[in-house]
Amino acid sequence: MTRIVIENIFFFLLPTLVYVMWVAFKEDEWAGLTAIVSRAPLLRLFVAGAVLMLGTLIAFSSRSHNSPRDVYVPASIEGGKLEPGHSIHVPEPAEQPAAKP
Repeated sequence: MTRIVIENIFFFLLPTLVYVMWVAFKEDEWAGLTAIVSRAPLLRLFVAGAVLMLGTLIAFSSRSHNSPRDVYVPASIEGGKLEPGHSIHVPEPAEQPAAKP
């Protein structure tokens, strides 16, 4: 869970980090981080970071093909080998016809 939060914060701050690096390499003298951030287009960087973060969330969530009914089997040691964790697909129960009174 912590890894997911850190990844989202990274993608949110990535446009700002790229902007600071671009300004730092573009100018001859390092004016300091506060001077660079004070004249940065923060609203545009905020929007770009939010779009990038939401895009990565959508991309990674659409790659997950697990159904809510799937059962997770944790990693285990079988025969002296480590078997990785995996999901087992549980089929939907067949609908039973309604009984007539």
